[in-house]
Amino acid sequence: MTVTVVVGNPKPASRTLTAATLVAKGLRSDVAPEVIDLVSFGAGLLSWGDPDVAAAVRTVAGSQLVVFASPTFKATYTGLLKLFLEQFDGGTGLADVVAVPLMLGAGPTHALAPDLLLKPVLVELGATAALPGLYLSDRTFPEDGAIERYTTRWRPVAAALGSKAADHV
Repeated sequence: MTVTVVVGNPKPASRTLTAATLVAKGLRSDVAPEVIDLVSFGAGLLSWGDPDVAAAVRTVAGSQLVVFASPTFKATYTGLLKLFLEQFDGGTGLADVVAVPLMLGAGPTHALAPDLLLKPVLVELGATAALPGLYLSDRTFPEDGAIERYTTRWRPVAAALGSKAADHV
């Protein structure tokens, strides 16, 4: 089982990265997640063929479980994450990947954003997004129990879906 965290926060080593890593570890505690902090690619995301970006795309496409995480910017996910997702072929780029959409924000106003805005893009790219998206308060997630409740509830589903995805690889 390969688990990857993709973080679209324009700040390196962000709270978004921390939250996404906790979600990945909570869903699959038996596997250390690969972490892709998109801000590290800089201008490489703006052109096709950057070797570091291409390697990250291969890592994500070859993963069974990927947490795609972004802070909420202008009521949606960041352009940084959008640039990365555009590197994948439509319909097949994320085939056999179980995707978990995760977004953080300052308040509950955009609580449906992971499911309404990020999940459809992941599905369009071929991912299985059977788990509900998760929206976290960027200030309280370390202690509010939301990650633990989510991962406890969805861990068996993620494991079952991940094993099915592994059967197809």
